[in-house]
Amino acid sequence: MTDHRPWRGVLVATALPLHDDLSVDYDRYAEHCSWLVENGCDGVVPNGSLGEYQVLTPEERARVVETAVAAIGGERVMPGVAAYGSAESRRWAEQAAEAGCRAVMLLPPNAYRADERAVVAHYAEVAKAGLPVVAYNNPIDTKVDLVPELLARLHGEGWIRGVKEFSGDVRRAYRIAELAPELDLLIGADDVLLELAVAGAKGWVAGYPNALPRASVELYRAAVDGALDTALPLYRQLHPLLRWDSRVEFVQAIKLSMDLVGRHGGPCRPPRVPLLPEQEAAVRAATEKAVAAGLA
Repeated sequence: MTDHRPWRGVLVATALPLHDDLSVDYDRYAEHCSWLVENGCDGVVPNGSLGEYQVLTPEERARVVETAVAAIGGERVMPGVAAYGSAESRRWAEQAAEAGCRAVMLLPPNAYRADERAVVAHYAEVAKAGLPVVAYNNPIDTKVDLVPELLARLHGEGWIRGVKEFSGDVRRAYRIAELAPELDLLIGADDVLLELAVAGAKGWVAGYPNALPRASVELYRAAVDGALDTALPLYRQLHPLLRWDSRVEFVQAIKLSMDLVGRHGGPCRPPRVPLLPEQEAAVRAATEKAVAAGLA
């Protein structure tokens, strides 16, 4: 194993710009990746849930990765390689390697509630592609919980190097550190950023930096440095937006905030539907308040 860990820092789970006809706007996506890095982010995670990977064709999904790599370099790109089958996930990991990426992010099997043996076999198979794997624990959506003991086993076997923790249970950070001290903990939900940063997180796979990168990076850096006098007031200001990252409508909310700050969020592909009027009003009010505070 190399000591290079490209998943550390602020990696933005990128929203994917679409044209009005819902085709992918690759030019805008390339510009967005570059803009995020220019504004202090360390890299991007294409083809995550925020990137609507589930509704992309294989050709689109591959081109999204290639577009990000061309824009900012493969060392800054950690694609999501989730799929229904382990063989398909491995093929996406191989595609990432061919494109020049240095790591991938992988959900457990999510077509059914897999048991521990199936989870271990899944990560072992994808690791054969040769890239370091960051696990993604999202038991809310996948119904498969990568508990600390299982993560420690996966790490001990050499199948994973880090974990994006989205369970919302900040207590797990300490158990993971006890069981697998070399396993990098990455903040997986925006609205527990401060708690996990203080607990020793090494990175943040982030949603709201799509709209507010500078303020988000400032918050992350202050939090991991223990500069709570800076971090806590900023966290309180941003939290009305950050908590949307843990809601069902997170893609629509983040894309709306992007539109409101002068970026291009745009529409989502079905089956996602537009926000309800009261939801849109809440996102709009919180975003406008952040802009007025100079956070955009």
